[in-house]
Amino acid sequence: MYRLSNTKNIIGLFFFIFLLGAFSGKAQQDNRFEVSKNLEIFNALVKELELFYVDTIDVETTIRRGMDAMLSGMDPYTEYIPEQSIDKLKMMTTGEYGGIGSYIRQRGDGVMIVEPFEGSPVAEAGLKAGDVILAIDTVNVENASTERVSELLKGVPNTKIVLKIQRPGEKKPIQVEVTRKLVVVDQVTYYGVKDGDVGYIYLRGFTDKSASEVKSAFEDLKNNHQITSLILDLRNNGGGLLESAVQIVNMFVPKGKEVVTTRGKLSQWDRTYRTSIEPLDTVMPLAVLINGSSASAAEIVSGALQDMDRAVLVGQRSFGKGLAQSTRELPYNGNIKLTVSKYYIPSGRCIQKIDYSHRQADESAAAIPDSLTTVFYTANGRPVRDGGGVRPEFEVEEPKMPTIMYYLLTDNVLFDFITDWVQSHPVIPPVEEFVVTDQDFEAFKAYAKEKEFSYDRQSEKMLKNLMEVAEFEGYLDSDSTLFKELESKLTPDLDRDFDRFKDDIKKVMASEIVKRYYYQKGELQENLKEDAVLQKALEVLKDPVLIRETLSPPAMDGETLSGENLPHRHKIKKGLAWQDGISSGTLSPDLV
Repeated sequence: MYRLSNTKNIIGLFFFIFLLGAFSGKAQQDNRFEVSKNLEIFNALVKELELFYVDTIDVETTIRRGMDAMLSGMDPYTEYIPEQSIDKLKMMTTGEYGGIGSYIRQRGDGVMIVEPFEGSPVAEAGLKAGDVILAIDTVNVENASTERVSELLKGVPNTKIVLKIQRPGEKKPIQVEVTRKLVVVDQVTYYGVKDGDVGYIYLRGFTDKSASEVKSAFEDLKNNHQITSLILDLRNNGGGLLESAVQIVNMFVPKGKEVVTTRGKLSQWDRTYRTSIEPLDTVMPLAVLINGSSASAAEIVSGALQDMDRAVLVGQRSFGKGLAQSTRELPYNGNIKLTVSKYYIPSGRCIQKIDYSHRQADESAAAIPDSLTTVFYTANGRPVRDGGGVRPEFEVEEPKMPTIMYYLLTDNVLFDFITDWVQSHPVIPPVEEFVVTDQDFEAFKAYAKEKEFSYDRQSEKMLKNLMEVAEFEGYLDSDSTLFKELESKLTPDLDRDFDRFKDDIKKVMASEIVKRYYYQKGELQENLKEDAVLQKALEVLKDPVLIRETLSPPAMDGETLSGENLPHRHKIKKGLAWQDGISSGTLSPDLV
């Protein structure tokens, strides 16, 4: 009887597998038919447009628009990279490109240099921030787009170009010969020693050279400066190569540890990345700084070190990108960078914040609410959550930027003032000694008035809307005193707002001035002077008991753990901090 029942079960199992395979095969066949059918429709559609549309169409532009629209429905990281943009792909993976070494930005109808790199061809040729490019060789670019100018400036290393430049304050244009070279953007922008024995390394991105740069910086700090603890700053680090992140984690944890696992549609592509070599140091106290712009590979490093209880995290919750991309070759030397998997850090959590697979009715994608996230546990049993980035043990609040600060960073009035200021100051003291004086501040305020600098305030706009509604409902006539008082307070007042945000404006001025003389390294050093996140990290690293308690298993008291009451979570308020990359990110310059 048992044998008969067992035989029936086996037959039933095989029948189920057969049906499952049949259904799976049919589903796959149906999907392939849909692909073939829709490609045929799309092909016919393009032909009809090209033949019969009333106006002549640019076929390449039209199709590219359709491709971009299609890919935008996936996620922000899946994109088509045509042959002419292949340098972009190379830059993402190597940090290298052939060009003159500068950021450029649109200025009216022209394009100007906004940030030459230290030691770059453009810096060696004597070009400065504020110089407007009028011509490149024989090509007039006075009304060209940033993309067109960037295309002309990039090229094969060791080739020469002649730039016609209009410098602020000079009547006649000048011509300068520049020799392109292979520009290598250092990923470790700056490293040094803080508080006598704490090492500090700022890493801007993850390329194939990032790990070697971090290793070199750490070994120098440890062997030549006798540091006793380390801060790895990953703020505003948008990520990059996954392998580079694994290599950096490997420097601080034992060989053979699981760092990250990727899982996608195709199981044969699933992979677990482990530390493969002996580490540099597994005992030195380590703090990692993160913020809302720390993403992808930066979250793998910070999240893995948190899950292994190897480091304390300080700053703000990270961006929440738990998706991994790969590039695939396409016809005519094009590429597609597409999301192929999600990644999971050692605790088993995926920190992806936005759910692109379930979109709203308007096609927008929403963040996963904290109430739907799941608790995972670190190696020591500390609770951590998925679905919302990596959350630091020591959170330092970062207030929102005032409207006037936003406009000062995006408007040319600050940029132009600094350009004039630099022309009358050939040298400045070292970064450690430099300060913006009250006299400099007052000169900038007067300059802004002279240039009729203006800015919008959202509160003023909202008050006007409220007054219109109040008038419609009959409340404005009966009591308008309160509205008038609010209106007087919320109307932009340059003198009042400059004085109110004087300290913050002076910080921005100092950062922009220092960058003109000491480049990105100096700018970062200037920004670190009054950095509350850095100061908190230094405070934590000086307290071994606090580190031990923070990374220890939580005391069980029967209370339910939620995202807001995880143990060892510390919140600190802070003032405005101007981190490396805020100004350039706001200005959206192009790399050339």
